[in-house]
Amino acid sequence: MSILTLSGSPSVQSRSGHLLAHLRSELEAAGERTSHIDLRELPAGPLLAARVDDPAIAGAARAVAEAQVVVLATPVYKAAYSGLLKAFLDVLPQTGLRDKVVLPIATGGSLAHALAIDYALRPVLSALGSRQILPGIFAVDQQIEIDGTQPARFDATLALRLEEGVLRVREALARARIDVPLEVISIPPAQRAARAVVRRCPA
Repeated sequence: MSILTLSGSPSVQSRSGHLLAHLRSELEAAGERTSHIDLRELPAGPLLAARVDDPAIAGAARAVAEAQVVVLATPVYKAAYSGLLKAFLDVLPQTGLRDKVVLPIATGGSLAHALAIDYALRPVLSALGSRQILPGIFAVDQQIEIDGTQPARFDATLALRLEEGVLRVREALARARIDVPLEVISIPPAQRAARAVVRRCPA
């Protein structure tokens, strides 16, 4: 597999989960192969006890090991990523993200939580050996409109950042396929304007 998406929200209907689902849909529409794990579906006992011999835990860790790109999404609680995501990252080996590109996504109630990606999550991803951590995507709750019967809708700014995230992941995969060392990826403004799909929430 090439791309693995991980949902670190304990809630079935979560804003971070909707962002992850949208990103995965866009990647698949572009021809990329993806697979997905909802961490809340892993058995709680073995996960909290770090029982790496449990079949479900071992299978999830193996999926991470086989991925080239890992896209993970989490709500921010008290300026930190979810305990569910932390429990899973704790069961990965010390080099569990070695040679992998990681895109972190987070949602929170206010912009005050935006630094959780850089100050709480990014150091852990780096310690696990990530080859490159792409610029994170943070969204406040007000940027995401959820209707139980329709796909989530995003304001213009967030929609643009999601499109940039898709482009960055695809470029990282392209570089990995030809075994070129990854560098900081920049997307020219003209390309952003040409390729961004902006979804506006109703006034």
